[in-house]
Amino acid sequence: MDLIIIGAGPAGLAAAHAARARGLSVRILEARTRVGGRVVTTLMGGHPVDLGAHWLHAGPINPVVALARSKGWRLKRAPVESHLFVDGRRHRPAQVAGYHAAFGRADRALAAMAGRPDIAADDDVAAARLPPLGQWARPVGAITGLVCGRPLAEVSARDFASSEYADNLFAPEGFGTLLARLGRDLPVALDAPVTAIDWSGQTVRLTTRRGVAEAVKVLVTAPPVVLQGGAIRFTPPLPEATQAALAAFRPALYEHVLLRWPNAPFQGADRIATLTGRRLPGLGLLTRLDGTALHYLEFDAPLSQACGPDRTAKAAHLARTILAGQFGARALRGLAVLAATDWQSDPLACGSWSSVPPGHAAIRDVLAMPVAERLAFAGEATDHAQWGTVGGAWMQGTQAVGRLFGPA
Repeated sequence: MDLIIIGAGPAGLAAAHAARARGLSVRILEARTRVGGRVVTTLMGGHPVDLGAHWLHAGPINPVVALARSKGWRLKRAPVESHLFVDGRRHRPAQVAGYHAAFGRADRALAAMAGRPDIAADDDVAAARLPPLGQWARPVGAITGLVCGRPLAEVSARDFASSEYADNLFAPEGFGTLLARLGRDLPVALDAPVTAIDWSGQTVRLTTRRGVAEAVKVLVTAPPVVLQGGAIRFTPPLPEATQAALAAFRPALYEHVLLRWPNAPFQGADRIATLTGRRLPGLGLLTRLDGTALHYLEFDAPLSQACGPDRTAKAAHLARTILAGQFGARALRGLAVLAATDWQSDPLACGSWSSVPPGHAAIRDVLAMPVAERLAFAGEATDHAQWGTVGGAWMQGTQAVGRLFGPA
C-alpha cells in the first residue's frame, strides 16, 4: 500500500478520501467494529441521538458541511436562541443579553490571546486571561470550561478556539449516520487494532490482530491520550520532540446525559440552556432535540470525573440532584435518564477530545510534523483553529496526506 491509515474516525476517513483522489492505494485499519470514532448515532424510541459529536461547528469553514451539501444531504441550522435560569428562575431578555455580552467579552479576550504570533510567550492559564465580568464571572467561566473540556485553570491561554454559534448546523439523521455514509466504499478493515509500528526500514510494517501489513507511509489518527498508554509500540522509538508532544496532551471531558423530560421548563427546539445560581456555577443543556422531549444535560470535566465506574446510575443521581436544586423535586416528574456517555473510560478514546495544558501551546504543531517522511499523526489534536471538532479532524486528515506526499 502507498498509505495505511490507523483509525476510521473523521481524520482517517478524510485522509482516505484525499489519498484516493491522488490515485494512491490506501487502506484503513480500525480497532472498533464500526467507523466514526467518537461520532456515533443510536436510536432512542425511534429517534436518532448522537452519543458523541453532535454539532457541525463553524459551517462556512467546515469541510464536512461542504461535503455533505455537495452530496445533497440534509442539514439544518442550529438555532441561536437560548435560555438562562438562575436558581430555577427564567431570566428576562435584558438579563440574557447581559450574560451573552459577558460571554462574548470572555470569548474575544481568550481568542485574542490564542491568535497572537508569539505563541511561546506568556503561555499561562486561560482563567488568568478572562476580563472582569461582574455577576456573570462564575457562569461564563464554568460554561467556557465546559466547551474547552477542562476547567480554565487547566487550559493553555494560547490554545483557546473561539466558537461562532450562529454558524453551526445539525444532521437530522444524526452526525454518526452522516459520517458512516462518508465511510462507505472506503477500504476499511474493522476490528483490526494495530499494536506495533516498525518504521526502521524504507517501508513501514504494522503488526495487527490479523497479521502484518506493510506500506510506504503510515498515518496514525488515534487520540494522543490513547497513545500515551502504549496502545501502539513504535520501533525505533519516536523522536523526543514527538514523544514530548504526545505526553503533554490531557483528556478533555464533555459527556452527554440524555434525558427524556416531557414537562421540562424549556420551550423551542434545539436551544442552549444555561443553569446557574448560588450553588451551581454553570451548567449547560441542549433542550428539546428536534422538538422532542429529549434533552442533553452536558457534564463538564469535574462532573464527569465524579461519576465513577457505575456511570449511568451515578450520572442519573447527579442529574436529578442538580435539576431538583434548580427547579424543585416536583418539576422532575416524568423525567427519565436514558443514557450517559463515558468517553473517558473508552480505551480507544480516553476522553472526548485532546486538551493542551498551560505551557504547551506548541504541541499541536509538533505532533503534526511527519516523522522521517513516512510516518505522521493527524486528528482534531493537530488542529489549532478547530480542535475538538469533527471539522478540525477532517481538515487535518486531508492536510496530513499533503504533508506526507507533497502537493497534489
